[in-house]
Amino acid sequence: MSAERLLMNEYKALSKELWTNVELIDDNVLEWSVALIVLNPDSLYYGGYFKAKMTFSKNYPYTPPDFRFIRPLYHPNIYPDGRLCISILHASGDDEMSGELASERWTPVQRVESVLISVLSLLDDAEVSSPANVDAGVMLRNDPAKYKEMVKKDLEASKQDIPTGFVMPTHEAAFKTHKEEDDYMTWEDSDAESFGGSDSDADDDDEDMDSDSDATGDEEEEET
Repeated sequence: MSAERLLMNEYKALSKELWTNVELIDDNVLEWSVALIVLNPDSLYYGGYFKAKMTFSKNYPYTPPDFRFIRPLYHPNIYPDGRLCISILHASGDDEMSGELASERWTPVQRVESVLISVLSLLDDAEVSSPANVDAGVMLRNDPAKYKEMVKKDLEASKQDIPTGFVMPTHEAAFKTHKEEDDYMTWEDSDAESFGGSDSDADDDDEDMDSDSDATGDEEEEET
């Protein structure tokens, strides 16, 4: 499958998710405008709308995508230009310099969703041992209260990028949506079991009825 076709399938699937808002840039499936919407109420970034740009090569998924926040966040693992220092975006294979294992880096089985979920996780679980932003790493260790103030500034600034007319989802709305989907699937499963079973069962029943009618017709002819 070509990179374009694979990415279009991923794009359509992610378009249905509440925690991200994706758009193609100039209808180019190799360039995405992505917004990460933090729906975890326990996160320092809850309620944020963090825009980023993702760029893909025609060699995707064998080559990792490029990810860059439009508004750089004050975070130990985010460079001043908005790019990230995160293993999943590094090319596959072991790296003796960084000590990263191949299992931690990009592999062709990874997808856009994997990257976005990893970035969301990174926001609240910073890796300060080898920071991209040394000052942010030091502040997080030595003055967490001040660091939280910086996060709050980034959070409020991100809300300026919410599109006009866009309704921001909430934790409650997302939970309700997933619950309804689970309930619907459960109802379908029980419905299939309670009202006649599978299509193959129905086909078998039809065949039995046809056999019965044929047998009845033969008996009538013999009596005549």
